[in-house]
Amino acid sequence: MFKVEVGVRYKRKIELELISTVRNIYVKYKNMETKTFKGKAIYQPNGKAGEYSHWACNFYKGCSNGCTYCYCKKGVLKKTIGGDTPTLKKCFKNEAHALEIFENELKANLPELQKHGLFFSFTTDPLLQETVAMTLSGVYLAVKNGVHVKILTKKVNFIEQFLCNIVDLDCGNIACGFTLTGHDELEPNASTNADRIESMRKLHDAGFKTWASIEPVIDFRSSMKMIANTYGICDLYKIGLESGKKYDNNELIYFINHILENCSKLDGNPVHYYFKDSLLQQAGISRADLPSNCVGRDYNMFNE
Repeated sequence: MFKVEVGVRYKRKIELELISTVRNIYVKYKNMETKTFKGKAIYQPNGKAGEYSHWACNFYKGCSNGCTYCYCKKGVLKKTIGGDTPTLKKCFKNEAHALEIFENELKANLPELQKHGLFFSFTTDPLLQETVAMTLSGVYLAVKNGVHVKILTKKVNFIEQFLCNIVDLDCGNIACGFTLTGHDELEPNASTNADRIESMRKLHDAGFKTWASIEPVIDFRSSMKMIANTYGICDLYKIGLESGKKYDNNELIYFINHILENCSKLDGNPVHYYFKDSLLQQAGISRADLPSNCVGRDYNMFNE
């Protein structure tokens, strides 16, 4: 049974900080050697965003969910993509132009996209009233070209519209994800966490892949509750801390142990978790020491 002992975390934390520094230097120079694709619609994210997907699509910037913890509303991002109203990116003349560029970039990178899939979206919620139509069009084109897609949202209002418009697609190539924090008061214009969980249940029962972003962890009790409430209807959990927030390390260790001891198998099948790098580094845990159901960045949930 996997268990992190609190007493050994300090040495591991120092080791992991050193490993992280070396890795960051390596990645920096590796990226200089290997040019990443940065299109107008489709691009290859790096840094923390790269832990979510190798490839992503952003049609819009800005979001009306009003989440107080949103990373897009902090620092330099606040002025560039942190608006409260979704607007089409300035590089597009209109939605038709955006979709034309998307299709061209999709086909130009098709082999890699077919290998890794495509994520919607980092700079907005892809299922808002203003964004859902373009998201549907992008998903349709991607899946028709053999590219599986991952969507992350906090809105359930347009789930029925979403299902109706992709009825002729293989739902096994679409993973619907919901951010679950357990704190509706911090997400005033989003659907409630309870409604998101109910929509996840419907999508799972309909044959879609489902996943949860347990990020940011506002408090460990709420995050554990979100995992418990989706146990059996969620194929993958991605768990991360809030940027800049300080956590009690003993509570963090307990949180990880609790998940891995109590929520790791369902009917004999493993439940998959991805703990983000920053969480593991703070806990003083090496990813290599985690049990096999704790996956890495390259895990492909569509192969299960």
